[in-house]
Amino acid sequence: MTLPAHAGCRRLCRGLLVLLMMLGAATVRADLHFLVPGGPGGGWDTTARAAGEALIKSGLESNASFQNMSGGGGGRAIAYMIKMGTKQGDMVMINSTPIVLRALSGQIPNSFRDLKPVANLIADYGAFVVTANSPYQSWKEVMEAYRRDPRLVKVAGGSARGSMDHLVAAQAFQASGGDGRKLAYIPYDAGGQAKAGLLSGEVQLLSTGFSEALELMRSSDARILAITAPEIIADYPEIPTLKSLGYPMSFVNWRGLFAAPDTPDEKVAAYSEVFRKLLETPEWEAVRKRNGWLNNYETPERFLESLEQQEEQMARVMRDLGFIR
Repeated sequence: MTLPAHAGCRRLCRGLLVLLMMLGAATVRADLHFLVPGGPGGGWDTTARAAGEALIKSGLESNASFQNMSGGGGGRAIAYMIKMGTKQGDMVMINSTPIVLRALSGQIPNSFRDLKPVANLIADYGAFVVTANSPYQSWKEVMEAYRRDPRLVKVAGGSARGSMDHLVAAQAFQASGGDGRKLAYIPYDAGGQAKAGLLSGEVQLLSTGFSEALELMRSSDARILAITAPEIIADYPEIPTLKSLGYPMSFVNWRGLFAAPDTPDEKVAAYSEVFRKLLETPEWEAVRKRNGWLNNYETPERFLESLEQQEEQMARVMRDLGFIR
């Protein structure tokens, strides 16, 4: 039987619509692009590549790509994401506490409010690292030298003065009986260069994330003297925390994902759900344990609330240490 022309057209249109929807879904899954606002080897880069690796191995995504964009303390990448919007396709940017600190200090013109929070993924801690042949065998010895003369302990960080690596180190030295305002902090562009500065002997101590410190420790090039976790980490019981050494200081650094400001809320929710599923996979668990991270998933709404709370808390700490007025 021959169908009326309009009935055949309806069927053809429905078929084309289904095909287009399938192609659209494939495009969404084809390539999740991670924008990393720093160079290779730092905490942002490590987290983004670990997430991409686990997404692919778990089958949640078919492919992932990465783009490192250093400059302006992360400000260049944020400005790029705002400018490009969704024209880049499915793009998310990894970031962490520095997006709050640098906005507070005026180092970058934008803040988390200029982007759309997607999901908080993990909590990481600060770590203080020396070379394997360093004369300092303990955090106590570092502090004894610092109290004698702060210039004896130059501290490297993979970010600008007044940013997270600097602030965490200043807090730790302050809590350990030193004057955090006198810290001789040497800024490098991202964690990889800061590690090189430590290993070359340009500085005596590295302030970095725990996951980056573990990489150095496993290479036998360095030793971790202390971390800022609130309690001893079960996976690494041999590494002391500042609190376990008797110093009243802890610090947790979140790492999460943001989308461009013009990303539809439905797309943001879809991204967030993918990462929620990721944190439940064995592929991610292997990555998490390897890096000493703590799962800290938050929905876009809860993530925004956490950012606002941290902004208020960090503003008080930064004023106390003289980072801002």
